[in-house]
Amino acid sequence: MIALAVLLFVNAAFNIIVWPQFYKRVARDPRARDAAGKATAFLKVHAVLIGVALVLALVSVIAGIAALVGAL
Repeated sequence: MIALAVLLFVNAAFNIIVWPQFYKRVARDPRARDAAGKATAFLKVHAVLIGVALVLALVSVIAGIAALVGAL
């Protein structure tokens, strides 16, 4: 169970470190906004995907804690 918890925490850390940085790059991309400054489908889709990745990070942390508690 300890190995499972470590794997889940590593997954969560990866998602928390990588995806917000990726969002910054996507938001600066010229395809992110139209001529009027409105968010395009490009930005919206990436925002949703990044949001899902961050929710999965939270779920991984919770499952990792549960795995550690179960191991004790």
